[in-house]
Formats: sequence, structure tokens, C-alpha cells
Amino acid sequence: MTEHIYAHEHPETDRRRDGGITLWFTGLSAAGKTTIAHIVGPAIEERGPIVEYLDGDTVRTRLSKGLGFSKEDRDLNIERIGWVASRLTRHGAVVIASAISPYRQVRSRARQMIEEFGTFVEVFVDVSVEQATRRDVKGLYEKALKGEIQNFTGVNDPYEKPESPEIRIDADLQSPEQSAHQILAYLEDRGLIPGSGAP
Repeated sequence: MTEHIYAHEHPETDRRRDGGITLWFTGLSAAGKTTIAHIVGPAIEERGPIVEYLDGDTVRTRLSKGLGFSKEDRDLNIERIGWVASRLTRHGAVVIASAISPYRQVRSRARQMIEEFGTFVEVFVDVSVEQATRRDVKGLYEKALKGEIQNFTGVNDPYEKPESPEIRIDADLQSPEQSAHQILAYLEDRGLIPGSGAP
């Protein structure tokens, strides 16, 4: 049975600081999620907010060590990332979560947990399988296409694209720098981060 994690386990302790945001990067492997995230994060930090990173691969070696790649394990991994992000968001941090997170339902659960305490911004890094395959230095797509890897998202396991993300990145056409600029502009326009010229 899937272990579900809920935000309000101890409602009496749920104090919060305003200004918390989670940027939730989702997209295929090799789409460029982590590359873009590590351009956006320092740019936000330069403006004052505290930034915390939750990378899917790193979380798997720490918080989710031992989980496999079944749908149940994938969902549990994403729920754990969502729960940690909600805690950090509650304390006013800017959280940059970067994970394939292929299923809409579990992304929706992560959104619900986080929006209890702050702003959730879904960043869909949209890339074609062909482009992702070209970028894949580990050769995982090639192995999956040959049937050597099972349950590989985008090849022999589904990726459910976000239907209405706050930000859609066209990773086939844009550079990581252009994509980061698009994200920062969105956050500035909505008053979620200070402008680049702010003291």
C-alpha cells in the first residue's frame, strides 16, 4: 500500500512565514530541468531569498533510498519531495524541486500540500524524446529503446504532460539561459521575487 504523507499531521505547530514558493520542475529525463534550476536558483539567491534544492536523483540517494521505479515507488518518492517542499515553503524558503514526476495525480497532491503554505509554480520543461535522446550522455534512452531498461519514462513508461502549467519551457528551441530568463521574468511580474535591481 502506498504511504501517503499529509501536511497537517500536527496542526497546532503549523506556523508559517509568508513568501514561500516552490518551483516544481517536471519533464522527461535529459530535458534540462536541473541545468535550468541551477541557473534560476543563484539568480534568486542574489536577490535575498533563501533557496533550497530538492533534486529527484539526490532525494533518491537520501530520503528515498531503496525505492524502485514501479508506479507506487515513483509516487511515494514524489510525495516525499512534495512533503519536504511544503515544510520549507511554510518557513518562507524558495524551493526548487526538480524531478521527472511523470504522473498528474501525484503532482496534484504535491501542489495541494505546498499551496497550504505558499505558492506552487509548475515549470514544465517540454522536450521531445528525440531531443532528449540526443542530449542523454548516459545513453539511457538508447538502452530503453532497445528494451534493455524497463519502466523508462517517455519510452516504455508514460509521461503525463501538465495540462495547465504556470510556465512551459520549450526545451527543443530555447537555451537553458533563455529558459531561466523566462522563469525569472514570470516570478518578477507576479511579485514573487524582487526585481533584479532591487536592493
